[in-house]
Amino acid sequence: MFQFDTKKYPADVQALLSTERICELGPGRENDEALPMLEALSQDSFQDGVADRQMAQCCISGLWLLHDYLDRSHTISQDIDSAAGSYWHAIMHRREPDYSNSKYWFRRVGDHPAFATLAAVVESIPSTDAAIAEFGLLKNGDWDAFAFVDACQSVAKWPDAGKTRVLQEIAQAEWRILFDYCYNRAVDG
Repeated sequence: MFQFDTKKYPADVQALLSTERICELGPGRENDEALPMLEALSQDSFQDGVADRQMAQCCISGLWLLHDYLDRSHTISQDIDSAAGSYWHAIMHRREPDYSNSKYWFRRVGDHPAFATLAAVVESIPSTDAAIAEFGLLKNGDWDAFAFVDACQSVAKWPDAGKTRVLQEIAQAEWRILFDYCYNRAVDG
């Protein structure tokens, strides 16, 4: 089972993860307290060195997104020509919200390796059972990113606090799994 262990990340990344951020389904509110740390991020922030520069950029894009700086995240992710870069780009557009553009970028993602982990984690969270069934988030045990975009659009259109919380929990798992995936490839190649 996936464990999000922040201790493996460099100190400046740990600092950005130390405040428990809720992954918003919409744009959220920029975290001004994190801005100086975010602006100081670079590929040099990866203390073990960078084996894959694109994946390091994906991590940086993800950190901007976590702290609700959608424009900054977008600027970074749109220049990363990889499935992971497209994934961060798709999440940003889902949150913007620009659901059709998000789906465009998810089509570019294809069948991302993080989907299998995400499906297993989502399936193991007891509070997600109803959302999985209602929104069809898993198809034959596989993660359906398009169904999750539709679920986010649904709760934006017809607000429901309970459904929103569950979808935020899923978005949190998604962010952590994708970030960890990118970080491991950034430092290990």
